[in-house]
Amino acid sequence: MTDSDNGLWVRRFHPAPAGAPRLVCLPHAGGSASFYFPVSRALSPAVEVLAVQYPGRQDRRLEPCVDSIGELARQVYGVLRPWRDQPLAIFGHSMGATLGFEVARLIEADGGTPVAHLFPSGRRAPSCARHETVHLLDDEGLLADVRKLSGTNQAVLGDPEMLRAALPAIRNDYRAAETYAYTPGPKLSCPVTVFTGDADPKTSIDEAKAWEQHSAGPFDLQVFPGGHFFLAQHQPAILRTLSAALTRTTVG
Repeated sequence: MTDSDNGLWVRRFHPAPAGAPRLVCLPHAGGSASFYFPVSRALSPAVEVLAVQYPGRQDRRLEPCVDSIGELARQVYGVLRPWRDQPLAIFGHSMGATLGFEVARLIEADGGTPVAHLFPSGRRAPSCARHETVHLLDDEGLLADVRKLSGTNQAVLGDPEMLRAALPAIRNDYRAAETYAYTPGPKLSCPVTVFTGDADPKTSIDEAKAWEQHSAGPFDLQVFPGGHFFLAQHQPAILRTLSAALTRTTVG
């Protein structure tokens, strides 16, 4: 992998001083690295955010999308190699949470420095399967689900040209998330802090709590009022949790 390849995948909006804890942020279905610009700005310079840009969107829109969580995890894992001179924490929302789990598994399986902390958000535990087929709906059906979750800016939803550009990535990511099948394996060793909304149609409280089964490390579940994108209304509280956990990890 060349430096330019790494630059396509990893966006450092606010580079931090040497030794600052690093937080890898993985977007939701149809999302992009820019979703995490406010997070990077808020945590800088104490924490360095590495926001991942998947193929098939924004400046990578001409590249083919990856419609398998397993394959995308392998690619992200490879991209993160140059950043693993120190422990990485991982935050992922929705599809990004499942992806983060699989990336963490790959990191721990290679015998190197384990993940410092995993922060799944807005997603049920990997072992909690649901039969979902939204990715098979026509464009209007798919967009209806996106609107219901309020995961995409309404200005984009109202612009036909922008919609045409975004729909392939949205459908691809829905396919990846909905066809994901958990393969049992060793538990992670890192701490896991889960964020969820109490009215999220995609994740029940019990399904969020089931993340505890996937790591031998400390576990914490934080429930917020709201639906699938509860984090938009509760960003300050979530940022405080991230900052405190990463500081403890660094000090320890």
